Amino acid sequence: MSLKDEAVELGKKAKQASRRLARLSTTVKNRALSAMAEAIESQSEFLLKENKKDVEQANKAKLSSALVDRITLTPARIQGMAGGLRDVAALPDPVGEVVKMWRRPNGLQVGRMRIPLGVIAIIYEARPNVTADAAALCVKSGNAVILRGGSEAHHSSRAIGVLLQQACATAGVPEAAVQVAESKDHGLVHELLQLEDYIDLVIPRGGEELIRAVAQNSRIPVIKHYKGVCHVYVDDEASLEMAEKISLNAKVQRPAVCNAMETLLVHEGVAKDFLPSMVAKLRSAGVEVRGCETTQKLVPGIKAATEEDWSAEYLDLILAVRVLKDMDAAIAHIERYGSQHTESIVTSNYAKAREFLDRVDSSVVLVNASTRFNDGGELGLGAEMGISTSKIHAFGPMGLEELTTTKFIVFGDGQIRE
Repeated sequence: MSLKDEAVELGKKAKQASRRLARLSTTVKNRALSAMAEAIESQSEFLLKENKKDVEQANKAKLSSALVDRITLTPARIQGMAGGLRDVAALPDPVGEVVKMWRRPNGLQVGRMRIPLGVIAIIYEARPNVTADAAALCVKSGNAVILRGGSEAHHSSRAIGVLLQQACATAGVPEAAVQVAESKDHGLVHELLQLEDYIDLVIPRGGEELIRAVAQNSRIPVIKHYKGVCHVYVDDEASLEMAEKISLNAKVQRPAVCNAMETLLVHEGVAKDFLPSMVAKLRSAGVEVRGCETTQKLVPGIKAATEEDWSAEYLDLILAVRVLKDMDAAIAHIERYGSQHTESIVTSNYAKAREFLDRVDSSVVLVNASTRFNDGGELGLGAEMGISTSKIHAFGPMGLEELTTTKFIVFGDGQIRE
């Protein structure tokens, strides 16, 4: 079978499954999600065995430590996948919800009702847990999904997909509602991106290179974010103890993910008291700090930050630090170098916090909290399909509602248009 034929076959099966899936009750969909969670848990040894193949291959290929971390499954991460499936099952079903209703002067009642998007293709790298998260959200929102993971996590993603398909079948959901592409050939992605008659939306998850390639080659609408250049701004009215805790978590808790802090911005009024201790803690955690001139003067031995550092997405234990005059300067820096992903302010001044929330144009803006909370699970969405910075048709973590659209429904009692 050619790559084109394989892609078309995936698309046809998904389209057929989507029509059946859209009509299924919440009870049936939740039963499928519960069966998926049980399968993931009961087959954890099988998943770890398959994942070991990917990790060994990644180490042999000398992939970066950040990428190997993304590929790796652990018992805790497997349990997290199962937990995510159950969390999504516990969420309200958005399909069929009437979000608004109004009456026209002629007596017609007009409303908008949530419906599935149809078929969604997920093109992703590394993290095999995306397979379970994406399947959970798509099934619950009534969408069929085609999953095409990266070759570096092929064994893991395929193993998870097989378990999810089997669980669907036992629960009364079409097996083709969740499909994992078999071919590792990158040409299959190109063929999938041409299937506008079968696929309604493409969501790429991975590095900037992958996302730009998908966006440039797709004939289907794409929801994306290119980079996660996330900032924490420490105001002159911040609790410095809180600022240290938040900044350390935002950088080191899991540096290889898109919501990790990449640049720390500090008000000049607290820089002298804050930075020496903060940098010491960062260095103890293995972070390489690159600073502006003021930062270098305050903390000896810091490498000079270049212009490229301010817009860098390191995805590693590297951090750029800049001391600025005030919040206006911090926001100007974010506007120039940021990626509309995640920004946080640490301050005890309510008026400044509100102004920061109002002025900063990013998908998630936080006050006195780590950037690591820009995550569907952490924000109560159960799981997420990804984080969109493209605004159309979603902005921020994409949960169930973001995987639906609305259609107009109209109730009349014999009205005709004059």
